[in-house]
Amino acid sequence: MPIKILPANPNWPTQFSIIKASLEIAIPEGGLIHHIGSTAVPNLVAKNIIDIQISLDSLEDLDTEAMSAAGCNPGRSFFDHCPPGMSLQQDELAKLVFRCNEPFTANIHVREKGRFNQRYALLCRDYLRTHPLAAAAYGTIKQQLASHFPTDQDAYYDIKDPVFDLLMAGAEDWAVSTSWVQPEPD
Repeated sequence: MPIKILPANPNWPTQFSIIKASLEIAIPEGGLIHHIGSTAVPNLVAKNIIDIQISLDSLEDLDTEAMSAAGCNPGRSFFDHCPPGMSLQQDELAKLVFRCNEPFTANIHVREKGRFNQRYALLCRDYLRTHPLAAAAYGTIKQQLASHFPTDQDAYYDIKDPVFDLLMAGAEDWAVSTSWVQPEPD
C-alpha cells in the first residue's frame, strides 16, 4: 500500500471521537484513551489513519475479544523503536497494535501506563500542538519521505523515527520548562 501524506483534515478529531466511543466499551475500567499521532495535531499533514493510544495498567488486562467486538482486527505484540543513545528495557517499549477499518481507519496502540513509549506518544503530540513551526517542518519531512519512498515502509520509518527523536529532544526541554504532565484522556 503506497504511503500517502494528505493535507490536514478538520474531521479527524470527530472521527477520533466516534472510534473512541466504540473502544470505551472494550477496555477495562481505568483505561485511558488519547488521540495521538499527526491526526491529533491541528494543521499537520498525515496519513488518513487515526492513531489512538489506550493506556492500561498492564497489557494483559486487555480483552482481545472485546476489541474484536469493537471492530478491531486481531492485535499483535510489537515494540516501539528505542531512540538512539538510550538503553531501555523491552517492557518500556512493548505494545499491542490493533487495526480498525470501520467506520474510519485507525491504528490502536495499547501501551502500559507510565512506560517510556506511553509518555513519548503524548509528549510528542502536545509538543507539536504548541510548536507549529516544528510541526510544519515535521510535516515537510514526512511528505518528502513519502515522495522518495512511496512503497517502502521500512525506509520511510527508518528515517522518520530518528528525525522524530530529534524533535523529542526539544520536547523534553519544553516539558521541563512548562512542568508538562500527562494530560487527561481526550
